[in-house]
Amino acid sequence: MKALMIEGVDVCAIHEVAEPTPGPGEVLLAIRHVALCGSDLSTFKGLNPLVSLPRIPGHEIGGEIAAVGEGVPAEYTVGRRAIVIPYTACGTCPSCRKGRVNACRSNRTLGVQQNGGLAERIVLPYGKLILNDTLAPRHLALVEPLSVGFHAAARGRVEAADTVLVLGCGMIGMGAIAGSVHRGATVIAVDIGEAKTGLARRYGAAHTIDAGKEDVAARVMELTNGDGADVVIEAVGLPATFTQAIDLVSFAGRVVYIGYAKEPVSYKTQFFNLKELDIMGSRNATSEDFQAVIHYLETLGHAPDDLISKVFPFDEADKALPYWAKERDTTVKVMIER
Repeated sequence: MKALMIEGVDVCAIHEVAEPTPGPGEVLLAIRHVALCGSDLSTFKGLNPLVSLPRIPGHEIGGEIAAVGEGVPAEYTVGRRAIVIPYTACGTCPSCRKGRVNACRSNRTLGVQQNGGLAERIVLPYGKLILNDTLAPRHLALVEPLSVGFHAAARGRVEAADTVLVLGCGMIGMGAIAGSVHRGATVIAVDIGEAKTGLARRYGAAHTIDAGKEDVAARVMELTNGDGADVVIEAVGLPATFTQAIDLVSFAGRVVYIGYAKEPVSYKTQFFNLKELDIMGSRNATSEDFQAVIHYLETLGHAPDDLISKVFPFDEADKALPYWAKERDTTVKVMIER
């Protein structure tokens, strides 16, 4: 069968790879849609320290059951559509023992620490699939990235009384925006350009700030009566936005970091104490986050096609990452369809 392989820095190609066969407790999934993540782009650019090359990328996956192994529950029938939970959990590390399996110390995400879903078919344990015949097939691949943002909103304990500042309106930031709005909060969203800030407004942000044209700090303080935001969710991954989150959060506020900076970050640490901040990391998503996003999309009231910037057919998958590398500033989500 065919699969997209990232071979080296800025080099990817479609290869013939071995056909997988499901064993006991496993399902053969025919891949229909794979959405690309910033981690895939980082791998392509040689900037992802978690990846060794060559690697088949892709962990935002929607597909259709093609075959099942022995011992798989009866509801996993051939032809049913499914969303993939792309993470693993060892069950024994401190995170797993605390029930936070999304942060497993030994996690091996598809497309990162192991080959991913940008192939014609993949074999997975049936427990890693969420069956769903309600959402449109291409929207299945939106669930995982939105879930990462929903998880950040949950980590930040966002509630209706909060003003939430989201730095970055890419796909993960959009999940944080949608997840915070879903919890009833007032959201201020920040990015550069109308393409992304306009999208943030369509998904419920009450205010948007174009960082290329406006003084972000001044505008946030104006919108919060000088208090700063109750919760700041950082979804960019730059040193400047890491420190900006501390500057713009209110006293006794919460900061949630989804992105991670590739360079060291220098803080004025007195604000940690003076503001008595809760500072949290956010990693991956839980099955509860996936279910929350599925419900959100099923009741959204409009098709979320505006979250998808460009779709490539599978036979042209090798063009998708070079395209995104060039058009990243205006792109929310690149998807590959088979």
